[in-house]
Amino acid sequence: MRALFPGSFDPVTQGHQDVLRRAALLFDEVVVCVMVNPNKTGRSPITERLDRLRAAATGLSNVTVDSHTGGLLVDYCRQKGIDVVIRGVRGASDLDHEIPMARMNHELAGVETFFIAADPALAHISSTLVTTMGQHGRVPE
Repeated sequence: MRALFPGSFDPVTQGHQDVLRRAALLFDEVVVCVMVNPNKTGRSPITERLDRLRAAATGLSNVTVDSHTGGLLVDYCRQKGIDVVIRGVRGASDLDHEIPMARMNHELAGVETFFIAADPALAHISSTLVTTMGQHGRVPE
């Protein structure tokens, strides 16, 4: 079974890497895909994010890296024959955001969403936090 792990990945965090590693154990193939979030301003070029994802996927033979910047997630899933979307969730606020999207993806294209709970040791880390700390010369451990 093929699964899609989408995100803006700006930047790729330890939490993303953890979800990717765990998803790779569960699915035959995982496509990790940089997508554009209209609610976020891209800080790093997509090519840089793709390179970082390829590095994060080193050693995961069933993971491929791609990007999709024009269209909906369900459009990409239809084009690639993917029926499952993976979403990492850190807590209730993530679920509040993700569940309506999961329902819509299912309604539009029959795509199921598989939620992977964040490792508690990494649950406080977000791309926004990593970027903010990096701007001040500090990177979360």
